[in-house]
Amino acid sequence: MKSDAQIEEFIREAFEKNFEQLRLESGHSLSARNKQTALNQALLYWRKLKDIANRITETEVRLNLPGQTTPGKRTFGIEGVVDIVREGDKVVMYDIKTHNAADVYAAKDDYERQLNIYAHIWQNLRGQPLDEIAIIATAYPDELKDAMNEEDEEAIFYELERWNPIIEFDVNPEHVEHIIYDFGRVVDCIENGEFEPAPVRKLKTSIDSKQTKFAAGICRNCDARFSCEAYRRYVTSSRSPRDADFKRYLDDYGTELDQQEWLSSELEASSTL
Repeated sequence: MKSDAQIEEFIREAFEKNFEQLRLESGHSLSARNKQTALNQALLYWRKLKDIANRITETEVRLNLPGQTTPGKRTFGIEGVVDIVREGDKVVMYDIKTHNAADVYAAKDDYERQLNIYAHIWQNLRGQPLDEIAIIATAYPDELKDAMNEEDEEAIFYELERWNPIIEFDVNPEHVEHIIYDFGRVVDCIENGEFEPAPVRKLKTSIDSKQTKFAAGICRNCDARFSCEAYRRYVTSSRSPRDADFKRYLDDYGTELDQQEWLSSELEASSTL
């Protein structure tokens, strides 16, 4: 069996190889700081969870629930990838996330719904018992990150001991049918082109342990925000400095010449109708 030092060296080599391959394939790279953060996450995941890693009997198990029907009578399927640990008669399913454990706790109901779909597939389609389900949140907490940035070995050891990246959930099949129905409803909305934005009050709600607003964590990654009335109203009322640039974009009507050309083109278009 390889020593811990040998395994960590393998992780570094594999990380570098994968990083280079992704860089060449995508044409994008990472800053040195972000690259080191990603490597640290892989190394710390191993140090903290090597006992579980050594006991995993099946990795990247692909689960598939085909032949589901939406309320609009469309057919769809649900897929997921998990890891399985078998110890004697006990079977545990883990879903690895790159999220922070605190963020998982903040949205625990959503993760529980997803995991119980996976449990339903495993137990009913595969016909195999399942004793426990859990999330492994590989992103290390801010306190550990701060200790590493300060290179404080004592604080690093302390925070590493405190860090618990495993969040356990109850196996609860009661709501699976309703969860599948919700999936189907989303499929219908997509296929029907129904992309109604969330109301402004939703954009103001927090989505994680850091009190990140829905508008900041979700909407800022959506290309449709530039033409979204809900986001426009949110930004207009926001006092965040990060929204200042978008406010300027909303108030930018171009030069006087740009406005005159736009007006002329609109008048010309309307006269041909």
